[in-house]
Amino acid sequence: MVKEQLTNEMVNAGRNLLKELDLSDLEISSAFWFYMEDSEKWRLVVSSPKVKMEGPKKVYLKVQNVLEKMEGGDVKLNLRDISVVEEDHSLIKLISKGVATGSGISEIRFSRNTINGHYIEDALIYRLKN
Repeated sequence: MVKEQLTNEMVNAGRNLLKELDLSDLEISSAFWFYMEDSEKWRLVVSSPKVKMEGPKKVYLKVQNVLEKMEGGDVKLNLRDISVVEEDHSLIKLISKGVATGSGISEIRFSRNTINGHYIEDALIYRLKN
């Protein structure tokens, strides 16, 4: 099976979006590209305490506003490429058992690993605070 590649453009777009989100009023605790094996697509997963406090719809709207402000640049991200989740989402909990980055922006490739019996095909982690 041939999977969709995580391109340099996607990596840069994710990093740039995280930088802009950090400048907004959203507190981003986790951000990473995650390969979804069943759909054979990459998703940018972002967690924030605001998802639990304000609900995902409001957080998606804030992310969309940031994306719109960035459209003049080289960012080629669409809201359909992004999943906003609560900080205690099962995927966040799982991956944070294997990787922690602190509050900065990293680029840690996490490929073909198993954590607690769950196989992770591929991920690129910018931030995972635990």
